[in-house]
Amino acid sequence: MNKNIFFKKIKKISVNDICKKLKIKNITKKNIYLNDIKTLNDASKKDLTFLHSSKYLRLIPKIKSNFIITSSKFKKYFPTKNILLVDNVLLSVAIITELFYPESLNENFNYITSSTQKFTKSKTVTLGSNVIIGKNVKIGNNSFIGHNSILEDNVRIGKNCSIGSNVILKKTVVGNNVHILDGAVVGKKGFGFFPKKGKNLRYPHIGMVIIKDNVEIGSNNTIDRGSLGNTIIGENTFLDNQVHIAHNVKIGKNCIIAGQVGFAGSSEIGDNVLIGGQAGISGHLKIGNNVQIGGGSGVIKNIPDNTKVMGYPAKDIKLFIKDNKK
Repeated sequence: MNKNIFFKKIKKISVNDICKKLKIKNITKKNIYLNDIKTLNDASKKDLTFLHSSKYLRLIPKIKSNFIITSSKFKKYFPTKNILLVDNVLLSVAIITELFYPESLNENFNYITSSTQKFTKSKTVTLGSNVIIGKNVKIGNNSFIGHNSILEDNVRIGKNCSIGSNVILKKTVVGNNVHILDGAVVGKKGFGFFPKKGKNLRYPHIGMVIIKDNVEIGSNNTIDRGSLGNTIIGENTFLDNQVHIAHNVKIGKNCIIAGQVGFAGSSEIGDNVLIGGQAGISGHLKIGNNVQIGGGSGVIKNIPDNTKVMGYPAKDIKLFIKDNKK
């Protein structure tokens, strides 16, 4: 889904205005306007993008954008690009994201509910008591929404879905045949901020949560929306109770995640992954396909396909068993 249906964007912003906002020298004499700010993967030729970590150098050959925010450390990798050179890349990205999306830091609840009456009269959607539905919400046929649940503006829910009681959905797109159990909070902003002179500056989160078909989300799960990209739960993946998924995490197809597992931001989980209860996955990691992670493990580095690990730090399960023999 390319169009952002949850946040209003300024149509275009000039490179000159962007440089002024960042308090850096203008990098072009031409009157050039950019459409948006996006991740390295998603930015088009007329978008602004950024590079802040060596973990993403592998994406350089795929970059389409001609305008990149980065630091002096990475300048050498872009000899043919227009570089906006800054000291703090992510802080600069936050500033420009708010420039493109002026309401991106607004986390207030919806003040107007206009759709509840329409669904109350529907023969294909069943609502519990005290359900609140925002503007432009779409719900597919044969779906159920439990008591006291809130669907904020522009949320999309597919066919044959079951949304439990006391569920909050915001900035979320749900596929078909999805079950979201009681107490889940999906689409809240991620935990992103910058400590600066005794004040924490919040990082804008303009992404969404995308839940694919045939997924189950357990009770009291919290799933944060993406910052610039999206948080994605793949087809036929099941999450147990009290799982936390941070911003920009992408979980593949057919995964089984047991209770109290925590995913730090921007990690990518492959297909057919099994994770035992109370395991923790550090941020910006890549977990391969068909990986099995034992309960209580702490994963702090990438894991290749078809691997079984356990322990802290997580290691090959044969080594774990050998090291823990009495």
